[in-house]
Amino acid sequence: MTENQPPTSPAAGDADGYDAVVLAGGAARRLGGADKPGVRVGGRALLDRVLAACADARTTVVVADPRPTARPVTWAREDPPGGGPLAALAAGLQHTAADRVLVLSADLPFLDGRTVDRLLSTLDTAGEKDEGGADGVVLTDPTGRDQPLVAAYRAPHLHRTLASLGTEHGGLTGLPLRLLTAALNLTRISDPVASFDCDTWDDIATARARIREHGHVLDEWISAVKDELGIDLEVDTGVLLDLARDAAHGVARPAAPLTTFLVGYAAARAVYEAGPEGPSIKGGGGRRAGSSEAVAEACRKAAALAQRWAAEDAADDAKSAPATDPRPDAG
Repeated sequence: MTENQPPTSPAAGDADGYDAVVLAGGAARRLGGADKPGVRVGGRALLDRVLAACADARTTVVVADPRPTARPVTWAREDPPGGGPLAALAAGLQHTAADRVLVLSADLPFLDGRTVDRLLSTLDTAGEKDEGGADGVVLTDPTGRDQPLVAAYRAPHLHRTLASLGTEHGGLTGLPLRLLTAALNLTRISDPVASFDCDTWDDIATARARIREHGHVLDEWISAVKDELGIDLEVDTGVLLDLARDAAHGVARPAAPLTTFLVGYAAARAVYEAGPEGPSIKGGGGRRAGSSEAVAEACRKAAALAQRWAAEDAADDAKSAPATDPRPDAG
């Protein structure tokens, strides 16, 4: 697609689904021209963190030169490259078909699935309540400023507005985002954390420091490990931590990591062996459940074993203790 060709409308999309367009081709001048989407925060590239937040999109389009990513995506590029956000957005939209489109920048370290759900649900609600419906929902930063690259839009409105702007200005190259947002009927919601973007190295340092705070580090670490291993599984970390504690205290300290590994292996094997009908844990009475429940069931069995082990040790210690003489001290 060249800049003089307006984006064409996609086929009607699934009302229950959404597509995502991630803009990742900026020059990052305030970072000295560094590869901003590849800068790591919490061990993960900024782009991969954003892709994890929109993992349930039907199609995810990244507008940039192709690179390795943790999740499969569709690649697109504006023509000419470096043509600015509106040209990039139009190029990405060409590969989407859903009626709702999530539009994101690639430098949002704290964006997560809950924020994505909030944007989409607000878009649906605004469409029901407002006369004519809202064209989109954008996040605002702590100062109240719009963040149009953290937003959910109705695709037909985006296509029409971009086409109109391209016709009016002779193309989309170099046009600012404010022309798009000014032409749309937008609903705004505030999220100071999710709207935080990384434009400077100070921003990068702030993001890296925040995820290492006590209240965030464990969740961040688990998310990073799941991305690195290519798994998408929600488990009760409290159950796993309780199991590790029981194994460490009731058996031996090295038993904690070894036991949690074996639990994960057992749950994965149960999922594999069950096939499309769902996993089952051996000895569980034929109970079938999702993979999260399989982990919980394996944890329960291993924790019970650790407790029995500890009880036997306590009993053996009691038997081996020297007997006390009930007679009075004759001395």
